[in-house]
Amino acid sequence: MLSCTRHAVSVFPGRSGVAVAQRFVTLQSGPLVRTEGSHVTILCNVTGYKEGMEQDFEWSMYLPSVADREIRIVSTAQPNYAYAMYAQRVNSKEITVERLSGDSAMLHITKVQANDQGLFECYTPNTDGRGRYLGSYSARTNLTVIADSLTVVAPAQTLSKVEGDTLQLTCEVSRTTLQHTHLSVGWYLRSPEDAASPPQELVTLSRDFVLRSGGPYRQRMAAGDLRLDKTSATSYRLTIHKLQPVDQGLLYCQAAEWIQDTDGSWFTMTRKQSEKTQLRIQPTDRDFSIQVSTDRRSFTAGEPLELRCTIEAQNVPERFFSVSWVFSSSPVAVVGPSAVPVLGPDYVAREAAGHMTVRKESTNVHLLKLQHLRPEDAGKYICRVTEREKTPTGDFIDRSKRSRNVQITVQPLKSNITVSLSSNSTEVIEGDVIHFSCSAYTTTGPLSVVWQWTDKQAAGPGLEVATIDREGTVWHSESYRERSSYGEIRVEKVRGDTFSLSLYNALPGDEGQYSCTATEWLQAGTEPELSWEKIGERSDTKTVTVKTVESSFMVSASSRTPSVNFGDSFDLLCLVKPRHNPRVPTSVTWRFMPVGSEAGDEGDGEFKDLVTFTREGTLQWGEQLLGLGTRTTVDRSHSNTNFRLSVTRAGRREAGKYQCSAVLWRKNYDDSWSKVANRTSNLLGISVLQPESKLRMLKTNQSQAYLEDSRVRINCSISSQTSQESQHAVFWYVRRPTGSEADELLLRIERSGAFEYGAYADEERLRRRVQAERLSPPAENSDSGTYYCLVEEWLSDPDGAWYRLSRESSGFTQVLVRQPEIRLQVEELESNVTVEESASIRLGCSIPSQSSRESRFSVSWYVERSDDEDNEPGDEERECVFSIGHDAVFGNGNCSPREEPGPNSRLQFERTTSDQYSLTIQGARPTDAGRYYCHVEEWLLNPRKAWYRLATNNSGLTIVNVIQQVSTLQSVVCSNDSLFYFVFFYPFPIFGILLIAVLLVRFKSRGHSKSQEGKNGAPLLWIKEPHLSYSPTCLDPPALSLHPGSVD
Repeated sequence: MLSCTRHAVSVFPGRSGVAVAQRFVTLQSGPLVRTEGSHVTILCNVTGYKEGMEQDFEWSMYLPSVADREIRIVSTAQPNYAYAMYAQRVNSKEITVERLSGDSAMLHITKVQANDQGLFECYTPNTDGRGRYLGSYSARTNLTVIADSLTVVAPAQTLSKVEGDTLQLTCEVSRTTLQHTHLSVGWYLRSPEDAASPPQELVTLSRDFVLRSGGPYRQRMAAGDLRLDKTSATSYRLTIHKLQPVDQGLLYCQAAEWIQDTDGSWFTMTRKQSEKTQLRIQPTDRDFSIQVSTDRRSFTAGEPLELRCTIEAQNVPERFFSVSWVFSSSPVAVVGPSAVPVLGPDYVAREAAGHMTVRKESTNVHLLKLQHLRPEDAGKYICRVTEREKTPTGDFIDRSKRSRNVQITVQPLKSNITVSLSSNSTEVIEGDVIHFSCSAYTTTGPLSVVWQWTDKQAAGPGLEVATIDREGTVWHSESYRERSSYGEIRVEKVRGDTFSLSLYNALPGDEGQYSCTATEWLQAGTEPELSWEKIGERSDTKTVTVKTVESSFMVSASSRTPSVNFGDSFDLLCLVKPRHNPRVPTSVTWRFMPVGSEAGDEGDGEFKDLVTFTREGTLQWGEQLLGLGTRTTVDRSHSNTNFRLSVTRAGRREAGKYQCSAVLWRKNYDDSWSKVANRTSNLLGISVLQPESKLRMLKTNQSQAYLEDSRVRINCSISSQTSQESQHAVFWYVRRPTGSEADELLLRIERSGAFEYGAYADEERLRRRVQAERLSPPAENSDSGTYYCLVEEWLSDPDGAWYRLSRESSGFTQVLVRQPEIRLQVEELESNVTVEESASIRLGCSIPSQSSRESRFSVSWYVERSDDEDNEPGDEERECVFSIGHDAVFGNGNCSPREEPGPNSRLQFERTTSDQYSLTIQGARPTDAGRYYCHVEEWLLNPRKAWYRLATNNSGLTIVNVIQQVSTLQSVVCSNDSLFYFVFFYPFPIFGILLIAVLLVRFKSRGHSKSQEGKNGAPLLWIKEPHLSYSPTCLDPPALSLHPGSVD
């Protein structure tokens, strides 16, 4: 409300005791929100002062930043009242005070600034007498200044329109004010002739969203010709329909932003205008003209007449015209603005019959069309047009105009009919279709047609076939009525001027001349007394020849493969001429006579039916079936002229003679059948042969050498065969090097996989050593010879029977089986050995080379004794010392030793490795002296598991000398007991400890010694216990000997 800051209260004694304030100053209640740059007014009133005194007003303000500092602005009493901050604006009249009355004044700020925001105060000096201050003398209100964000945008443009057009203009209005404000948007028109005159308001959307228009435009807005639409949040569209010349001028959009003050009043903060649009309107001419046109003015009766009435005027769619057609002062039809015709009484029946048309072709063209002109239609035709226009007062006035007379003449009808007859062919085959097309050209009345037939010579009268009357009804004559009832004859009216005659399943009797006679008719008189008059007649003739099918009926058979192989396919083709006709079909039968059934000359045998194509198109199988009926297929062409018999996987049963027979049938119009002709084709001989063999063997000769007991592999390779389904039988033969008259059969492998051994396999014990289709025995020397295989190729014919197609032999394989090469070597190094009597003699035998890893050895030692050392070995007496056979049995060698083996024998044999043998003679004697050597025999196991000796060899000589024993210190010691015990008894514990140590070492190497003694299957023959050799009667020290193999 209001704020009072300056007031005074005086107290005077009296009855009441208290005096009350009377002066009261009021301002517009705040805050007042205004936009920067706008015109701000603040009203100040004062009441309760002493009457008769004019009041002064002083304005000042307080900035928000310095609320207690007064800034003077303007005063009605003091000219230089303003402070420097406002002095210039007051002097320039930008800020003024307008006195409205003696106690009311208004502050004007023409362009308020942002720094004007603050608290404004209105003060009225005291006029009630000095010392009297009664009431309030000032009031305050807040002023808030915000930025001006209102924008009004419409493009500046120049538009040219025609009277009656539509105008649309768009204006964009927006603001970004934070306070709650309203907008008002309006369109205004300023006259270009009088720029000083105020603008004319077209339509405005007020701040309260109420749409109003200026006085002259209220009726147009009510009629919908003036609109203002808000199309979006900021877009306002002006639409003016049916522009008038008074709408010409400068159009612009104006918007104002309103805010409601605290006292409820609305204040315009800012108001802006858009750019202006220059609108020019070209007035329309209200006059119109009429023109009637036609293609020609002279017609013949029966032709159509077309008259067009064209209205030439501006803006025809927006105007209301009525068109009247008049013939010789008689009304024909009237077409109002709604385009609905109203016919004259004489033309209602004619329009109902479809002989008359009245319509509006376009906005300014009207049509009058009369079908089938009559002579009485000749005369004058005019078009009268009336426009109905509404005046500004709401009344209607009519303006009418008529066209010039159009004189139409109608000549009596003369026939100009022409007839043309055509046919599908001048010569047709029996059973085909005879088709005639008759074209009758006329421009007048309807036509009737008569079809007639005569023979080729035209000797007799014509025979009527059928008639088509004016209405298109078909009437068949008595002679052709029965055939037409079965659909054999068809007569049609294809189009208004085209007629057709079709004779299906043509017969030889249909040959002749056909004529088409067309008659033109014209309807005369008026309803209900109408009659038809013949005004013309024309005809045309065509001759047709019907060729009987029997004259050209023939059958032929052919084949491209008269000779085929087993399993191949062959096709037989039966060609039937002429082409298939559904009305004259053929039945075709394939016949067959197998090979061997001929009774002599060609054709004497009996043919049997295979399959028949019936005239209905079905298949009928005969009593003779090729390939059990599963390998035979038949088909025919779409035209039924080619009939094919196909046989797949041909065999012996398909060989023979084939023949094709055909029967021609004719279907009568009553669906009965008649046999016309029968034809038989030529004979086709088909030979089915065995296929040419493609069996090929690998014929490369080769030689192979094998060692005895190895596996011999001989391949029989087939490089090519006739078919993937071929099966083979294989025969293996051997040709001995000498002494054999014929090759001997070793093995026969049937095509089923069964084995059959020959006599040679039994003789040579090869039955268990032959595998599959190749020889693979452990070879022996007797297997040497020449080997080859013979292969038979077998095929299955289509009937499942197997036959031998060919035989082919492979190349020769020379097999040589030999014994291993002799590589036995025994060490031949000679040596001399001298030992004392009773000592041991060690004889070695080393075999550095052997013929085979599987070899076994027989070893014997011989000694030769002779007084003459110059004798050659072999000349002396040779004594067998020791012998061990290849089977590791003592005495089973090549000699028998004199000394039998046993625990008491002086001989000890050992084999440390497979090729190291040794013999030890213990307790040497003088008689043991001599020349020693070992004799080695190498043995192998043949494939028959029998041992045979491969090679022998002797080692070098070992000359052994034995020195006889004499009396020594030892003998003396042995004779003394005390000395004996001292020498021989006390060392025993020491020797026992040493023995235990040796046994432990020997135990650890037991595995090694056992592997050495068991190589090549030659085990140690006996084990000697460790022993002490001493004699109480001998002075020799006891001898402790350990031999390999003597300790287990």
